[in-house]
Amino acid sequence: MFGFFRRATTAHSTPDEAYVAQRRGAVLIDVRENREWRAGHAPGARHLPLSRLYRESPHLPSDAEIHVICASGHRSQVAARLLRSAGFETVASVRGGIAGWRRAGLPIDR
Repeated sequence: MFGFFRRATTAHSTPDEAYVAQRRGAVLIDVRENREWRAGHAPGARHLPLSRLYRESPHLPSDAEIHVICASGHRSQVAARLLRSAGFETVASVRGGIAGWRRAGLPIDR
């Protein structure tokens, strides 16, 4: 499924950096599965599970700054590489995922 990847460097952001960027207009994409999303997510995040990300990526703004978040940071790195290989230039994986987001004391919606 992921054979189309080019090697792309994955940029990272801290939860605080992603939060500030989102408030400035960046897109925050949560790539976790439905049950994880329902357990709590960052306000204003766009829910797009990793399994649908490549198929749905043409619907994302091509010129937007994108931060990708998951549970702990692994899937978001995969997702960030996928988006970079699809032509998105400003993409970062949120270090520590939603767990790091919570540890930073940032807001959570349910």
